Amino acid sequence: MKTGEKLAAGWLLTLGFMFLTLSVSAAIEKHKMVQYISPGIDPEAPDFRSTEAYSALDLTTKQGLIFGIPTLALGGWLAIGLYRQSRQDKKALEQQINEHLQSTFYRMIQENNGHVTLLGFAMQSHLPAPVARQYLDEQAKAFNANYKISEEGGISYHFDL
Repeated sequence: MKTGEKLAAGWLLTLGFMFLTLSVSAAIEKHKMVQYISPGIDPEAPDFRSTEAYSALDLTTKQGLIFGIPTLALGGWLAIGLYRQSRQDKKALEQQINEHLQSTFYRMIQENNGHVTLLGFAMQSHLPAPVARQYLDEQAKAFNANYKISEEGGISYHFDL
């Protein structure tokens, strides 16, 4: 569904831009056509400007605006809606991840009487070691926990219950 919405937004934006570009181009050509043309030597020389071409350019200008503005607005509205939806989805996913990490963290503290190892937490939460360590360091700061580094290099956190 999102792919279809993205394609629709892209096509509407492109089509709206093309209509507006066509309208602006016709308006510029119409303006050039209306500009004063020097009559040269004979001031009573006939005017060779084409009223049919002027009318066609005027009609093209109006039609480009009539079709271009709503199409561009609809495409922009769809694109902004998709952007907002993706931001909301990202926030919801981050919140789910944080809730999962927090529940895993609290469960491990209860099961182990306040002792949590980096390896154990990384295994339970399915996080890479650096990310798990960063999370545990943040929790240790928040709860004033102590940590020990074993001779083998393993990190163990102790949280007071």
